[in-house]
Amino acid sequence: MMLRRYPIGIQTFSEIIREGYVYVDKTDLVWQLAHYAKFIFLSRPRRFGKSLLTSTLESYFKGEKDLFEGLKIMPLEKDWTEYPVIRLDLSSAKGRRTADDLQQSLKFILQDYMKIYGSNEQEETPGQCLTGILKRAYEQTGKQVVVIIDEYDAPLLEVLHEAETLNAKREVMQELYQPLKTNEAIIKFCFITGITKFSQLSIFSTINNLTNITMDRKFAAICGITETELTTVLKEDIEHLAEEYEISPEEMHQKLKLRYDGYHFTEGSEEIYNPFSLLKAFLQSKLANYWFESGTPSFLIRQLKHFQTDITSIDHLEVPSSAFDQPTENMIDALPLLYQSGYLTIKKYDPEIDSYILSIPNQEVRIGYVKGLLPIYTGLNEGSVQIGFAAKFWRALKQGDINLAMQEMQAYMAGIPYVEGFKQKLAEAATAEGFYEYTMYLIFSMLNVYARTQVKCISGRVDMVVWMPDTIYVFELKKDGTAQKALGQIDSKGYAIPYQSDGRRIVKVGVKFNADTRVPEEWVAE
Repeated sequence: MMLRRYPIGIQTFSEIIREGYVYVDKTDLVWQLAHYAKFIFLSRPRRFGKSLLTSTLESYFKGEKDLFEGLKIMPLEKDWTEYPVIRLDLSSAKGRRTADDLQQSLKFILQDYMKIYGSNEQEETPGQCLTGILKRAYEQTGKQVVVIIDEYDAPLLEVLHEAETLNAKREVMQELYQPLKTNEAIIKFCFITGITKFSQLSIFSTINNLTNITMDRKFAAICGITETELTTVLKEDIEHLAEEYEISPEEMHQKLKLRYDGYHFTEGSEEIYNPFSLLKAFLQSKLANYWFESGTPSFLIRQLKHFQTDITSIDHLEVPSSAFDQPTENMIDALPLLYQSGYLTIKKYDPEIDSYILSIPNQEVRIGYVKGLLPIYTGLNEGSVQIGFAAKFWRALKQGDINLAMQEMQAYMAGIPYVEGFKQKLAEAATAEGFYEYTMYLIFSMLNVYARTQVKCISGRVDMVVWMPDTIYVFELKKDGTAQKALGQIDSKGYAIPYQSDGRRIVKVGVKFNADTRVPEEWVAE
């Protein structure tokens, strides 16, 4: 196979095309986007191809026809008119702690266009500078101006719950965006993208016709890689990776699906693969959790702690769209941020009651998410879990030896330290078996075993259900009473009945924890 070049870290459309990097053709959707509405907003998770999309739009509106030869856009576009394009990447404005610092950073970002189209010393604020750029670009070219803004929310994410700082920085952003409305007549097209969704009123207060396509089915696949694209454009890449692992292409396809697939950005849409992780797996000929190489974003960790999020409850949520598709600054819990950041995605939709099932998208997100949370919630780190415990526990479960698995867990949990400054929370959790659920949930998730806690059924809530390839484990956890009493509760309340039609073996496990040591001291399985 000829060596393929993968555009890891390259977000410039012209470079990808001219240098012969692998490119999954989205140009038909780009053309539709450019002709859909005048002011458009799109939210997508990080490393999902938003910057490449903005670069592709820039090349299209600059009339760079030669870059698009042979692509899907060619039968659609006839004119290839060149427009002046103002493309702003606000990621470089991150970390500015004050409104004044943010203003200076935004003015610096605008400098390149002030050099091209000129400047006026009376233009002091970012909004005034942008107004001048727009007017001079229109006057000098005789063409309407295209405005593309990438990572529009980057300056605000780090201060979501610092009300005074957030409000001051938000006013700076409002002033920057104001010219987009007041100069509407000379703007051809405006595209704004980022990770989260701030309310139109708070950020784009003057743009009263901004079209949000984040959950529009027509554009669900405009970022990311679909199943069809994987099995056609990237077919030979699957085959090459399969050779490296000495398995069939079909088996490798399933491994890729399990690890990187599973995103839905609206109801009924095709499943989407994470493009960054998928291409990096092909580049390095290795399946790994690439999306989390830089760690769980600090802003997300802060929000989980701010809202005291029960991390065991988020993996299977039935909610209306208003619970997750809402402005970031109006959050009453971390759910909107978890969804918008890509840690949860749509798995099912019920049109009769307009409700959505949200879950963690795939193996990569599950493991990365848990790695970021282990130190916060239990004091563990993934190295100690994976090296000191996981292999033995996994083998025991896979062999169906629940007694050996629980012995391994008992020995391991005996060495779990308290988290500094977190003792009170753990003590409170232990009174309701919450600590045990947290710890077991995180351990199972680190092993990429699908586990859910407090699972509703007709007669109550099951403490924990764990799904293995050929076995379903139903756990009842007690700090008072006995393990036999816990097992009896599973039977008396019929906790295992919903899983009898699954086809997998069902194992019921009653566990008694020691309230002082927080270690499982006895268990019984059936």
